[in-house]
Amino acid sequence: MSEVSSLTGRLLVATPALADPNFDRAVVLLLDHDEEGSLGVILNRPTPVGVGDILESWAALAGEPGVVFQGGPVSLDSALGVGVVPGEGHEKGARGAAAPPGDGPLGWRRVHGAIGLVDLEAPPELLAAALGSLRIFAGYAGWGPGQLEDELVEGAWYVVESEPGDVSSPDPTHLWRAVLRRQRNELAMVATYPDDPSLN
Repeated sequence: MSEVSSLTGRLLVATPALADPNFDRAVVLLLDHDEEGSLGVILNRPTPVGVGDILESWAALAGEPGVVFQGGPVSLDSALGVGVVPGEGHEKGARGAAAPPGDGPLGWRRVHGAIGLVDLEAPPELLAAALGSLRIFAGYAGWGPGQLEDELVEGAWYVVESEPGDVSSPDPTHLWRAVLRRQRNELAMVATYPDDPSLN
């Protein structure tokens, strides 16, 4: 198999052509992407369930809205924490390079730049001072080897750079348009695509 260029830390933005209802207008943060497959969380699917209802000890650190997000259709009974640690990711070699052991606060593992996975088994006090934002996701989106690459070839996703603020967007339901609108190419026009093209 040819070398897979890692898209870890990038955003997958669903194209209007993507037919899978699980991913309609989805913005997916890729947490892992290599020749063995891909894993990410949907950033713009808030649920009505409060973080305090399932992970009471982490509720105070979860940003607004303080709800659990549906990270994807796989393993809906498992929780993933994604946290932004301000000031991380600016040191030399952070972009794309594997973080050296001990890099960042205890209980946090860098994914890309200032964005990382939070160990929800750890005591929240370990991370309270370092975390700029925290989002809790139930489930995740997963692709087997080569599956995401096939979807990219089919035109199901736009791949764009993530920003730390995407993880903690206070208005997640408008994230799809916001991410597209900030692109400096023809993708900015896609942000104006109507929710129901038949009404055009």
